[in-house]
Amino acid sequence: NRLGEDIKTISMEVPKLTVVNNRCVVGITGLRTDQLTFAQHLKYRTDMYKLKEQREISGKALTSLIISMLYERRFGYWFVEPVIGSIDEKGEVYLCATDLIGAPCEPCDYVCAGTCEESLHGMCEALWRPNMNSDELFETICQAMLSSCDRDAYS
Repeated sequence: NRLGEDIKTISMEVPKLTVVNNRCVVGITGLRTDQLTFAQHLKYRTDMYKLKEQREISGKALTSLIISMLYERRFGYWFVEPVIGSIDEKGEVYLCATDLIGAPCEPCDYVCAGTCEESLHGMCEALWRPNMNSDELFETICQAMLSSCDRDAYS
């Protein structure tokens, strides 16, 4: 939730999550003005999807929507890297991260984005293991965030 300019922290109370519906959440990293604009456009598009389809958008459909939104702006792109997380009706977790022009990365385990991405990848690879319960997962996330931020104070 850090908002900063280089190594100067401006605020620690900046939300970067957009709750699309009860099953889908989008985290948006990048330039703050583009985060806000992208979140507004995403809200508009998901509302139009709901009106047209008469149902909530799924995680994979949301990913396709975000990819197309980013790719159509590929020559004057938004400086954002969205991370999509969702749970379907069966309880299956879906994760996807995209780059600035919408190239998706759909891992089965975890996804990292933001200024501390490289440090987070190293810590997540070391700490994450399959079939963790919610308490173990929470502890792993906390340890990965704390350790990677210690390695990269700029974030």
